[in-house]
Amino acid sequence: MVMKLDFASSTPIYQQIRDEIVQAVADGIFMDGDRLPTIRALASEVGINTMTVNKAYQLLKQEGYIITDRRSGAIVQCASGKKKAVERKVGKELGLLAAEAKIAGISQEEFLRICRDAYGSP
Repeated sequence: MVMKLDFASSTPIYQQIRDEIVQAVADGIFMDGDRLPTIRALASEVGINTMTVNKAYQLLKQEGYIITDRRSGAIVQCASGKKKAVERKVGKELGLLAAEAKIAGISQEEFLRICRDAYGSP
């Protein structure tokens, strides 16, 4: 698994790992039931401490994106019951982004186009 991590970013590495895995699930790279790399393997591949990967996996587990088992490791679990929670989170974050866009002079049409592009719709 190739990850694009920015070690100079203010975003913590564990958060970047979490975000990369969520994006990979959304893009269909990882499907429901797929096994993620072991903590040790991913840490070695990326060149970071195992505790950092462990923290990312724990966050993914708390959010319902993966399940973990000592024998089978981390397995992708597309959280079907998460819709309402995600809608609230997205609504809150989009509300703030919309306010920033208004201040910057971005029209509603431009903002919606940007949202569609980010979502991956034509």
